[in-house]
Formats: sequence, C-alpha cells, structure tokens
Amino acid sequence: MNTKQTHQILLLILLIINIVITAFHYTDNFINFSNYPAPEWMTPQSVYQSWIILTIIGITGYIFYCKNNLWLAYTCLSIYSLTGMLSPGHYFFPEIETFSVKMHTFIWLDFIAGIAILSFVIWSILFLKEWKQILNQ
Repeated sequence: MNTKQTHQILLLILLIINIVITAFHYTDNFINFSNYPAPEWMTPQSVYQSWIILTIIGITGYIFYCKNNLWLAYTCLSIYSLTGMLSPGHYFFPEIETFSVKMHTFIWLDFIAGIAILSFVIWSILFLKEWKQILNQ
C-alpha cells in the first residue's frame, strides 16, 4: 500500500465516522426538532435536507480526492466539515438549559468530527503538500 492509498483510507475512515455521527445528530434534531433551539426559518425538513446535501458534498470530496482533483476535493471536504462544525450554533439560542446530555454529546461529537475533516484538508494542503505532487506530474 502506498502513501496516497493510506491517506485515502484515513480520509474514508474520517468520512464514515462523520457520516455516522452527523446521521445520529441530524436524525435526533429532525425527530426532536421542538427540543433543539433553531432560527425561525429552520424546519425539520430543512435539517434532513441539509444533511443529505452536505453528505453528498462530502462523498463527492472523497471521490475527487481519490481521483487527484485535490482543489475540488479540498473545497467539497471543507464545505462538508461545516456539517459538524456548525453544530455548536445551537448554543447561540437562549434555550440551552433544556439540552439533554444526549443533545450536548451529539453537538460536540459532531463538532469534533467536522474539525477532523477540516484538519485532514489542512494537513494535506500545508504539511503533505499533495497538491504540489499533482502539479509536478
């Protein structure tokens, strides 16, 4: 197994972890929508739809990464990382005291998973400099 394959496997693992964690959080948010503080314009359907759209963007980013379309991959994966990184936005609403331990857990696991994806992108760009290898081919 070469280095690129190792990075692809690492990204796939991070992506699967993200998809599972966000699926639990977004499903809980959808089912228990009235218990999660949210902006007026947000609906249970928008929660579900945003998860589907962002997950497709994340999977697309992984495919681009595997095909060495790195800048498209970085863009998609960075956008996808927002799926989790925006979860602490729930805390900007005054009903925070009504959060259960489960809700706090989902929010923070989601956030950490999103940070992991964005960290992979930053690691690839700044430290591995994989994009330079593509330019030199």
